[in-house]
Amino acid sequence: MPNRDLTPWTGSRGLAPFERDPFASFRRQVDRLFDDFFAPETRSFATAATTPWPSVDVHETDQAYRVTAELPGLEQKDVEVKLSDNALTISGEKREERAEADAGRTYTERTFGRFERTIPLAAEVDGDKVKASFKNGVLTVEALKNPSARDKTRRIEIQTQ
Repeated sequence: MPNRDLTPWTGSRGLAPFERDPFASFRRQVDRLFDDFFAPETRSFATAATTPWPSVDVHETDQAYRVTAELPGLEQKDVEVKLSDNALTISGEKREERAEADAGRTYTERTFGRFERTIPLAAEVDGDKVKASFKNGVLTVEALKNPSARDKTRRIEIQTQ
């Protein structure tokens, strides 16, 4: 049988002086986990996710931009689209309430929150020719590029001195 050291652990085996108890760090982490879990939720549904909400797809052609935003559970009246300084802004408010009753027990859940997503457009668009449609929770915005703005891009010759 191999020789094993059966001396009780005293906390002086290479750990930093401020971390004498190996379980102290673990306990602090578990306490923090429970504190975070039971703390009141202060973030809205739009900022709780790691990615911006709503999810958008931007497709650019030579003539136009097509922006598609997924807005499940929303109605057209809850969404606003603005074009300002060559940036498209999609904003609105989500209000949802759901109640279920079963054998004398009632379950109710409410979700409220504002959202805003701004998409900068590289080329100038014609503000009078922007069209938006909303169907089955999907917003589609088509913005035609300004023809004169497309022609403004030109190569500039560099002069030698």
